[in-house]
Amino acid sequence: MTKDSPVVATAEAPRAPLQVARRQQLLAALQRDGSMRISDLSHVLGAAPVTIRRDIAELAAEGLVRRVHGGVALILPDDVPAADEPPAVGLDPLVGRALGMLVPSLDYYWPDVARGVEGAARELAMRVVLRGSSYDSEDDQPQLARMVGRMDIDALIIAPSMDAPTAERTIEWLDQVGVPVVLLERTATVGSHHAVMESVVTDHALGAAMAVRHLTSLGHRKVGLVLDANSPTSQHVRRGWLDAATECGLDSDATVVAVVPDARSPERDVVLNGILDQCRATGTTALLVHADAEAIALVQHCEERHLSVPGDLSIVAYDDEVAGLFSPPLTAVRPPRRSIGRAAVRLVADRLADPDRPTHRIVISPSLRIRESTAPPPA
Repeated sequence: MTKDSPVVATAEAPRAPLQVARRQQLLAALQRDGSMRISDLSHVLGAAPVTIRRDIAELAAEGLVRRVHGGVALILPDDVPAADEPPAVGLDPLVGRALGMLVPSLDYYWPDVARGVEGAARELAMRVVLRGSSYDSEDDQPQLARMVGRMDIDALIIAPSMDAPTAERTIEWLDQVGVPVVLLERTATVGSHHAVMESVVTDHALGAAMAVRHLTSLGHRKVGLVLDANSPTSQHVRRGWLDAATECGLDSDATVVAVVPDARSPERDVVLNGILDQCRATGTTALLVHADAEAIALVQHCEERHLSVPGDLSIVAYDDEVAGLFSPPLTAVRPPRRSIGRAAVRLVADRLADPDRPTHRIVISPSLRIRESTAPPPA
């Protein structure tokens, strides 16, 4: 993968004899057949598809071969246009390319991201192979390896599990896989110099800060925070909440900060009721709650305790999957899910068109949707 740190010219390290022999065999096979599929080359040369892709990437960079969908072709003299010859039109190198997409859930947050990927890919005549993992996954690499090795994937758009014990190994594998990789809502570095990988992320800290500023503009001086125990987004929401509270002169230690367990936990209702008890004890009049399910559950507990939302407690949800459909409709921070997906496809397309471009990282701002769950604090 291209690094965005300065490159110092050095003598090229000698290739291992096995790699040299394999490259020679690969070129000889192309001299004989003109073009071959990666799966066929893997069988003929006795090497893994990932290894073949790396060889192809190096040979393509040297101008000896050109990548085609699912395989590689030898560059012939007639393939190189003369200096005064205009490039051929109508031969879009992106047409038919396959994007492998792996996300941790197919029923929350990620469907809209996938729709953004699908829409952008369709505009470029590319196809998407979508697979779901799990937030509890111990290892994403086997499924990723199957996608690359068996499905003729030309690039990967993925949200790997960064908390898994195998996360570091998976990131190292992705850096060497031989196809463009774009991380969704994740960031990672590779190598001894910690070079960044390409990524598209939401500025979740900004979204949380927007919510806090909205609540302080209404007059709230104690704005608490409730987080989902299992979401990787929670750490960014917490950072944005804390930064905005400090900026607005709020005492973050004098309010509620709580983590809600998984919906399957028998302790969930106890924790939610405890949060409302803490709000009363600390004088907290507003909460930023990640995510929608936790915000809705809190409102329902308020109803059971005859507390008014927003009369007694203002609530801002984070994610806006279903917050606007609830009653009352909840003020919510909305991450730009479809834009995240579209931007990832654009990064892949640009990388396929120009393998030597600098590494790009895209950060997209969320929006705040003001509805009926926030109001000035009670007098």
